[in-house]
Amino acid sequence: MSFLFGGRPQLSSAEKVANAELEVEMVSDMLNRLVQSCSKKCIPSDYREADLNKGESVCLDRCVSKFFDVNVKVSEKMQGDAALRQGGAGGGAGFGM
Repeated sequence: MSFLFGGRPQLSSAEKVANAELEVEMVSDMLNRLVQSCSKKCIPSDYREADLNKGESVCLDRCVSKFFDVNVKVSEKMQGDAALRQGGAGGGAGFGM
């Protein structure tokens, strides 16, 4: 009944596990995209040294920072859009008002 009065519906254990698995999958996907994108951009395919040089290290640092900044901005935008859609769909003060 809390769902009817604006509360969140209670999730079952199976739903909680499914949500956690989905979250792990999404984080893993984001990490894989980050590594692939920044490695391709900052590390040459012909290795000359075992360790990163100063330029590669700075490039990776900036690339990771930009990746997360963009990720945060996109997430905020999507959440804002979803909130607007929810607010527009539910609009009105109640029954017949």
